[in-house]
Amino acid sequence: MDISTQKYFTKTLLNWNVKSNKRKMPWKGEKDPYKIWLSEIILQQTRVEQGLDYYNKFIQTFATITELANANEKNVFKLWEGLGYYTRCRNLIATAKFIAQEHGGKFPTNYDAILALKGIGPYTAAAIASFAYNLPYAVLDGNVMRVLSRFFNIDTPIDSNEGKKYLTALAQNLLYKKNAAVYNQAIMDFGATVCKPKLALCTTCPMQKKCKAFELDLVDNLPVKEKKLLKKTRWFYYFVVQYKNEVFVKERLAKDIWQNLYEFVLIEMPQKSSYQTILKSKAFTTIFKKNEFVLVDSSQEYKQPLSHQTIIGNFSILQLSKKVKLTGYETVSKRQLAQISFPKFINTYLLDKNYL
Repeated sequence: MDISTQKYFTKTLLNWNVKSNKRKMPWKGEKDPYKIWLSEIILQQTRVEQGLDYYNKFIQTFATITELANANEKNVFKLWEGLGYYTRCRNLIATAKFIAQEHGGKFPTNYDAILALKGIGPYTAAAIASFAYNLPYAVLDGNVMRVLSRFFNIDTPIDSNEGKKYLTALAQNLLYKKNAAVYNQAIMDFGATVCKPKLALCTTCPMQKKCKAFELDLVDNLPVKEKKLLKKTRWFYYFVVQYKNEVFVKERLAKDIWQNLYEFVLIEMPQKSSYQTILKSKAFTTIFKKNEFVLVDSSQEYKQPLSHQTIIGNFSILQLSKKVKLTGYETVSKRQLAQISFPKFINTYLLDKNYL
């Protein structure tokens, strides 16, 4: 790979950025590391269109990292509700507290210190270091890997150690170090708007003249991934257990999906199951014992695809004849449900039933 091609790539990208890049986002040009960090964490595994409202709500609610650190964690999770990948929210809270307590509320100013923060990897550290402090670190996200793989015809899998190492070095070589912030934003925008995953704008692309993937008709074949995602299916059967105006809920504390969010009484089955089969299961009898209840309603089947699994199940409303205790669960009034953080799977049902 000759130096002249690398120089052409960088120069053409920067020219495109000045003349044609119209992509607008509220954090573009932002120098506050707190806001940059917040936007990057929200956008992990999330489309920009979906993340915008969450970013704005977080900034409005917690203007500084200290305010976020001092917030009630349940309020933070409620604000995050519906965004998914809740490990991000837990890391967000932990890092905010760490910076508030150990750094006096001031974000670290060097790459290594930023990288050491919980929930921050090389990409996010490079983004914060370059955008906030203009430090010469190249970002390497999905957009960037796609652009580099296509332009330079790199068929090494991007999810392999070899591929990541090679692309990291290449990205660093291409970086316009005098203005790393502008270059990094430009290449990400280019991947998002021109060198798109599908229907790339090759016919009007300024890189077309020297793009190897275009020349060899390999645009749809690059980048290459070696790992195929195998999704599993889980069957969740929820019971909305009511006594007068109270409903039983509990917080999910296990290291599993939706940790720290709330749910109704849950019976997870190994396969699709009938109501009668669930009633006879050990899991059900362990929770309900011999308490008497009446089945009031049973919902349609709900389905929520996640990155590594798909959740399928339904909801049954059970009315208790007398007040009882269900081990591990607490009772809240129906009015309080709107203040509790639930996963999207449950919120969809609640909205359908006009609970919220």
